[in-house]
Amino acid sequence: MTTQLRTPVCKVLILATLSGGYRGADAAGQSHLEYPSNSYILPVRTAAMFPPSFYLNAFQQGIDGIIVMYSGTDSPYKGESERTAKIINQTYVLMKERALDPRRLRLAAICTVCVRPFLNEIQKMNALLEEIGPAPRGLPTALIVQAQSAS
Repeated sequence: MTTQLRTPVCKVLILATLSGGYRGADAAGQSHLEYPSNSYILPVRTAAMFPPSFYLNAFQQGIDGIIVMYSGTDSPYKGESERTAKIINQTYVLMKERALDPRRLRLAAICTVCVRPFLNEIQKMNALLEEIGPAPRGLPTALIVQAQSAS
């Protein structure tokens, strides 16, 4: 009997801060642990530099779920956790206005050695996307431009 592995259809973007989430991803890789191939990790210095329009554009361009993995209050940058949380909350409002399920965007505090939480976040996002399906495409450009001017 053969087992067929099903390739996930939905794409997950992970913004992983160098001081938190990316180190968790690196530790998972060094431990030879696997996560779904639909996960795209983007190492960033801080998630606070991405405005709400970035997330809306990502959904427009084919990303179905986004996980922002940052170091939370352990961040080396003063005010990063508060600024990141504020941006994500603004994005949730804009997502609701555009009929995008806000669960598609997650904010997770991941420490430098948090391998299991890193993997769990990816699994949770994939389970959610399996339930709700791909993000709707074709957000009106005017709404994205409006979000850019609001940030």
